[in-house]
Amino acid sequence: MNIGISILLAFLLDIILGDPRRPTHPVVLIGRFISFLENCLRTVFKTSKGLKAAGIILWVIVVFTVYFVTFFIIKTASNFNWFLDQIINIWLLYTAFALKNLSEEAFKIFEELKKNNIESARKRLSFIVGRDTVNLDSREICRAVVETVAENTMDGIISPLFYAFIGGAPLALAYKAINTLDSMVGYKNKRYKDLGWFSAKMDDIANFIPARIGGILMLLASSFMRLNTRGGLKTLISDAKKHESPNSGIPEAITAGVLGIRLGGYNSYGGVMSFREYMGENFREIVLEDIKTTVKLSILTSILGLIIGEVIRCAIL
Repeated sequence: MNIGISILLAFLLDIILGDPRRPTHPVVLIGRFISFLENCLRTVFKTSKGLKAAGIILWVIVVFTVYFVTFFIIKTASNFNWFLDQIINIWLLYTAFALKNLSEEAFKIFEELKKNNIESARKRLSFIVGRDTVNLDSREICRAVVETVAENTMDGIISPLFYAFIGGAPLALAYKAINTLDSMVGYKNKRYKDLGWFSAKMDDIANFIPARIGGILMLLASSFMRLNTRGGLKTLISDAKKHESPNSGIPEAITAGVLGIRLGGYNSYGGVMSFREYMGENFREIVLEDIKTTVKLSILTSILGLIIGEVIRCAIL
């Protein structure tokens, strides 16, 4: 079966079924592998310089293991049965995408806010963001959801699609390993600033091209939705570079621009306040409907990524 068809079927499975994180889910297994290796490496490397070296070792072991294990599973299945090979390949690709889960989580928060269940909305928000949520009001919850959906459109959908089209399930899962490493150890706090520096840097590199392709797709999607595409482009040019990440600022800036809102501001992480540069003009306050619009923008951006990826692959082959 053509890899393009496998990606299409995997994408459709994600839209229909979602991708709940079962104990056997590849990303869950990757996370456990990272934790195991981290504990092992910390028993050997103690100094700042040693932990930086351990960070490189951690990244290399995890990413290459995930790639080659995935490749081996698919290769072994193909030696037994063609049908089994296709099923496993599609399933592995399916686990790399997170479109339905991202959309559903955002809509659950939307529904809680619509019912004025602020406590429930805060709790659900805590499942998808790293910031503290216990004291957020409805406007700040909306901002957090909009920012998270915009950013994860790239990390959770566009980037896996990009690598799936290039190298199939092995490369898509290797990317998920890179992204999981960053989410687990890529922090600048006391515990991870040395061990996680390499994972954070490599995540930036891995997302560099997909984020820019995704930005173009998001602007195109905004034009189809009759949003302020010109405002999105203007904000992208002026504000994306303000974000501490070279990639996350792209979807957030575009989203702020096309909606005519301002993102960024003060967030609390572990009780410590931090400030993220503002993106977009504060033409109006963020409202509940902005969550729905952002989710629709995310979905359309992802579908465009799939369609254009399939067209380019067919043209090349």
